[in-house]
Amino acid sequence: MELILKQDVQDLGFKDDIVTVKNGYGRNYLIPQGLALMATPSAKKVLAENLRQRAHKEAKIIDEANKVAEALKGLEIKIAAKTGEGDKLFGSIGTADLAEAFAKEGQEIDKKYIAIAGGTIKRLGQYTATVRLHREVTVEIAFNVVAESK
Repeated sequence: MELILKQDVQDLGFKDDIVTVKNGYGRNYLIPQGLALMATPSAKKVLAENLRQRAHKEAKIIDEANKVAEALKGLEIKIAAKTGEGDKLFGSIGTADLAEAFAKEGQEIDKKYIAIAGGTIKRLGQYTATVRLHREVTVEIAFNVVAESK
């Protein structure tokens, strides 16, 4: 089944991509959730026209995403967490905690665009995260998880 995505779908594609999925996934999840629509010939023509009109706007958006990426690279992120025995954390550090740390530094980034290598963090140390600012702009950010001062 060919569908046109209306929004970004994790592990499937980005907005306005034409994707092929199994019938059940498209009919029972993507279309009812409003994430996609059928890729009929008329819908493909409308999509092509919209993409042509959006092409020059896209360059400006990519330029802004690159500026944000440069600003993020310049940040030194330290996340303080409560620790137990050794370097183990009470709880874990996830994408929400990293998004909160970015917000404190003045960069508002939604947690769904942040991916931490290995999932959640359960020990102190240096880690990297990948932030997707645009379909063509991703940036690797290094950050530290440090013990909370008592």
